[in-house]
Amino acid sequence: MEAVNFRHFKKLWKANKRRMKGFVTKLENKPPKKLDQISAEVDREVWKEIDCLSCANCCKKMSPTYTVSDIKRISEHLGMTVKEFRAKWLYLDKTGDWMNVSTPCQFLDLNTNMCSIYEHRPVDCAGFPHLNRKKMKDYVHIHKQNIEYCPATYRWIEKMEILAKSGFE
Repeated sequence: MEAVNFRHFKKLWKANKRRMKGFVTKLENKPPKKLDQISAEVDREVWKEIDCLSCANCCKKMSPTYTVSDIKRISEHLGMTVKEFRAKWLYLDKTGDWMNVSTPCQFLDLNTNMCSIYEHRPVDCAGFPHLNRKKMKDYVHIHKQNIEYCPATYRWIEKMEILAKSGFE
């Protein structure tokens, strides 16, 4: 596995943005019959190539959505009340989701790219980038946002495009 080169990744993304977003839209609108199975296989291939700890771009550029149970679990772990935790680290966005006040994530160690609350992290973080989900057709739209930040998502879409050209066989 090679470390992620963000300069190269950004150039690739800019050069292929329109095509890849278009492909994701097609995948969303007309998913193949065995999308869950195909996605799981492609997911395994992607993680042989991508090392999250060489990247952590999701933690540097994005915020997870915190559920009520995430907030309770993390605040207990940190020895804070829910109210203290929310006041210090989160804000309620216009859709009613609890999000990090700033990026990079306050729990990311920028020297190691490791999460300081890994065992207690939000469910959204634990599932990111959502490449291997049951009922993947309900998650495909998420990749339109994640592709810009996540090299694993980018690679997943590249591999899915290749499979689509061969009829997803």
